Amino acid sequence: MELPKAIGKPDHRVAFERSPKRMRVVVADTTVADTLEPGLLFETGYRPVYYFPRRDVRMDLLERTQHRTHCPYKGDASYWTIKVGDRRVENAVWSYEQPFAEIAPIRDYLAFYWDRVDHWIEEDEEIFGHARDPYARVDVRPSSRAVKVTFNGEAVAQTRRAMFLFETGHPTRYYIPQQDVRMELLTRSDRTTVCPYKGTASYWSLRVGNRLAEDAVWAYVDPLPDCPRVAGYLCFYPEKVDRIEVEGKPQ
Repeated sequence: MELPKAIGKPDHRVAFERSPKRMRVVVADTTVADTLEPGLLFETGYRPVYYFPRRDVRMDLLERTQHRTHCPYKGDASYWTIKVGDRRVENAVWSYEQPFAEIAPIRDYLAFYWDRVDHWIEEDEEIFGHARDPYARVDVRPSSRAVKVTFNGEAVAQTRRAMFLFETGHPTRYYIPQQDVRMELLTRSDRTTVCPYKGTASYWSLRVGNRLAEDAVWAYVDPLPDCPRVAGYLCFYPEKVDRIEVEGKPQ
């Protein structure tokens, strides 16, 4: 796949390309946008953002507001509030109606704040978290390499049957089967997070002696179908434990 053409300063890039996926946005059980020709905007420091052609957005459900913002790379953004029945979602939609020449293709497109609408539908499946980056990969591979996690002077996990998760732009993560983790040292917390590639993560705090590391461990108990191999495996934050070793070498 050819990478999108990018503009901007050397340390800040903005790129826009067409996506082949059908995308829909739903608010209060009403489809506010439905397109076969979405755009994806890539910008340094931000996650990809879906943009919808104006012709595929229910403009009758939008109310223009006086809110404006300025981007030094794209121009001035106008905003709309979504109105569906008694539901109002303030300044949930924006558009660069007169973008800078370098990013002119985004003219006549509108974007939605991800967390201000109810549902995002990709083809016929709901997606969560944020738009996926088509240039990012998540590969999970079983490994017999020895993995050991140490906290407060004790080994809290040791295994030779971990799943190594390789995700573009991120350090390798080591997912360990629960049977090889000292589960009596873990306490389930209320925290959850969402990854669009893996699903909803649950968290555990780790206590050894008088030391506590809150939300130091996570697992995808019921991961998305794209990433089934890590189901139920536990992963430790390197910065919240004392040491993670692979074949005796600190990671």
